[in-house]
Amino acid sequence: MVLYSTKTMFTFIFFFLILSPHFTDSASIDFNAPVLLKTSPNQFINSAKQVITNLQQVTTILSRFNVNAAHPRVSNAISDCLDLIDLSTQNLHWSISAIQNPNGKDNSTGNLSADLRTWLSAVLVNQDTCIEGLQGTNVKGLVYTDFDRVKSVVKNLLDEVIPVNDHLTTAIGSDRFPSWIKDNDVHLLRAKKVKADAVVAADGSGNYRRVMDAISAAPENSKKRYVIRVKKGVYIENVVIDEKKWNIMMFGDGMDATVISGNRNNVDAYMIPKTATFAVKGRGFIARDISFRNTAGPDKHVAVALLSSSDLSVFYRCGIYGYQASLYAQVMRQFYRECKITGTLDIIFGDATAVFQKCQILARQGLEDQENTITAQGRRYPRQPTGFSFQFCNISAETNVINPTFLGRPQQKYSRTIFMQSYLSDAIHPEGWLPWMGILHRDTLYYGEYKNYGPGSVVTNRVKWPGYHVLNDPKDVIKYTVAQFIDGDSWLPATGVPYDSGLTVKNI
Repeated sequence: MVLYSTKTMFTFIFFFLILSPHFTDSASIDFNAPVLLKTSPNQFINSAKQVITNLQQVTTILSRFNVNAAHPRVSNAISDCLDLIDLSTQNLHWSISAIQNPNGKDNSTGNLSADLRTWLSAVLVNQDTCIEGLQGTNVKGLVYTDFDRVKSVVKNLLDEVIPVNDHLTTAIGSDRFPSWIKDNDVHLLRAKKVKADAVVAADGSGNYRRVMDAISAAPENSKKRYVIRVKKGVYIENVVIDEKKWNIMMFGDGMDATVISGNRNNVDAYMIPKTATFAVKGRGFIARDISFRNTAGPDKHVAVALLSSSDLSVFYRCGIYGYQASLYAQVMRQFYRECKITGTLDIIFGDATAVFQKCQILARQGLEDQENTITAQGRRYPRQPTGFSFQFCNISAETNVINPTFLGRPQQKYSRTIFMQSYLSDAIHPEGWLPWMGILHRDTLYYGEYKNYGPGSVVTNRVKWPGYHVLNDPKDVIKYTVAQFIDGDSWLPATGVPYDSGLTVKNI
């Protein structure tokens, strides 16, 4: 006789009643509602609407401040906060719309559970980022209570979403484009010649001389792909693609030929997001054959080359060059393929759900006595679906590097990073991973290595933290592949970027 716990029996009865064709009490069950919530759709929607109201109240408070050039740090922090609130509000509206219309495709990959968990996770991260930016200012105390209330409700909403993965059967042995890429976009990444809607050329031979001018002219909330070609040249400017600019594709003449360059940095009073040479927030962004560069040196501390909070974004054959914190993979689902990424401390950081395939990541020489860290993943809450996954990559260092290089350090309590089937050079320190402020986060992080190779892949002297794992069973790592971790089979095919869905590799 098999005995079940009360919780197990309750779960079984719940799903039986929802799914059984004989259960016909339409007054009790809404058959149009998605079966992925532990609460009622109406309760979920009402809670999300209350969060939006709370965020509007914070916006009202922040907008009262007379920010000016005399207080650049406060001004930048408030500006960043308002941007993050706008992004959070948009994510909540997407969540509400998806619950109300679970079969709709405008704001969904087809895996509604993955979508909701991604968007709600981003809302949580945005509030924390805002509070961190306001540290040391008088403004923080005026909005902290409202933000705390927002986080409490959103954490509850995230707990109410039942994790579902509809692509388990395609995760092994598949080599297709992730399904969140529309079929009519496939040729954009594969074709040698692409018809552009706008052309940027520094020599005046295009529609615009500056990249930002082309972005400003692009349509808002577009369901169609809008293609911008950036001709060969170095463009000295800071570019921001805001949350209303959807489905933009930008391609250059090669990562060594087309470069967008800036030098904003933390030392010169810029808040971290504002240091980005190129920042993209609008969903569905694609970049191909182009580079993003921040030339502020290692002594300027955080100086971001590329910031992405674009959901379902793709970077293919792109260069991301900087020193400290080169790539800010802030939030949402992101895919990087055949990119070259350079930096020193925390080269790749943020709290996105990001997969890197066939990328070359090079540590550079930084400040004296400063360690290099490939990652500083910032997962803050155990229910978040976020983390960094590296597969078929090359992790090494430039020839002049004398500082030790580590695979990562846990920036937040539940930091999650996996390196699988990648080449690790002798630049990687034998311990592999660097502590964050002593013993902080060692028990709650999740760091894993699976079937890596090269002189830096030897795990004999790796850290002995409870959260570190040497993985040998494919079942333990399949969840971090493109198909499952970023639900890639539902959106990547339409972009045309080549990708490996599971644990096998096919050269394309």
